[in-house]
Amino acid sequence: MAGENQNSALSDAAILKVLSTVQEPELHRDLVSLNMIRDITISGSDVGFTIVLTTPACPLRAQMEQEAVAAVKTLAGVETVHVRFTADVRADHRIIGKLNIPVKNIIAVASGKGGVGKSTVSTNLAVSLALDGARVGVLDADIYGPNIPMMFGLSGRPRVENNKMVPFARYGVEVISMGFLMPEGEAVVWRGPMLHKAIQQLFTDVAWGELDYLIVDLPPGTGDAQLSLAQSVPLTGGIIVTGPQAVSVSDALRGARAFERLEVPILGVVENMSGDVFGSGGGMDAAKQLHVDFLARIPLDGRIRAGGDSGDPIVLLAPESDTAKAIRNFARVVAAKISMLVVAPEPKLRIV
Repeated sequence: MAGENQNSALSDAAILKVLSTVQEPELHRDLVSLNMIRDITISGSDVGFTIVLTTPACPLRAQMEQEAVAAVKTLAGVETVHVRFTADVRADHRIIGKLNIPVKNIIAVASGKGGVGKSTVSTNLAVSLALDGARVGVLDADIYGPNIPMMFGLSGRPRVENNKMVPFARYGVEVISMGFLMPEGEAVVWRGPMLHKAIQQLFTDVAWGELDYLIVDLPPGTGDAQLSLAQSVPLTGGIIVTGPQAVSVSDALRGARAFERLEVPILGVVENMSGDVFGSGGGMDAAKQLHVDFLARIPLDGRIRAGGDSGDPIVLLAPESDTAKAIRNFARVVAAKISMLVVAPEPKLRIV
């Protein structure tokens, strides 16, 4: 509702009209049709309103603010404009419909082979999104070599309430892993039906909180685990992690092809451990071959290894480092791409 208004030329309708010329840069639709404008206030020559972002990790917030202020200032009598921000992450409604869990979006992180830092990327992606204000969880589905507990500095078994496991919480992220349930140091042989059931239970038998994003750290390769996951849950999108070397890229391409066969949208490719002895450029090559976006180049940095061993993600351990900044930007790009997938495109007019 509008506040006290001494300028009869100003109204909520007039403000909404000029704001309908401002586009959300990623979604390419205007802020009004996307229902992103709320709580308009008018007091004399002062105008205020709230922009409800589709993700708190929005990378183009400043651009939207600048364009919205400029649009409202075209109205006669407006001197000052106050823009407030909040966020409401849009949901992939297939998830609640199929799984009945309070999770809005599920993002799978995969690689064609081990040793490329997939769990490191998953961990820092999750913590980055949480630092921006999103509600985030990590599900470690790497049933062959679960590393997420170490990455978060967690151990022990989760407690059970009302027949559901309660995830651990660290750095603002909910965490569950098969590593919490397996005997330490022992390998478990998983076969098809047992594997499928185990992965499904990590989703449905866990008391997840209301999450904007659930990051799923997949086992490397293109085998039964990936197939079981795609059959069990609707994946909003997938991320491919590769090293810069040609052999790593070749494996990453196979992982991406598996996503394509399973009809999982590929958000893009991340090149990890870039530079120094491993070179660079492989991730960009993989993205070009797959015709998907190149999301980030994460430099080779000894602090990532140290932080992974100690349970201190580099986005917290060295937040001002180039590596941490690259990861924070990568997380915001991923959040924007999820919004682009989930928000319905503007319906086209049909001429009869």
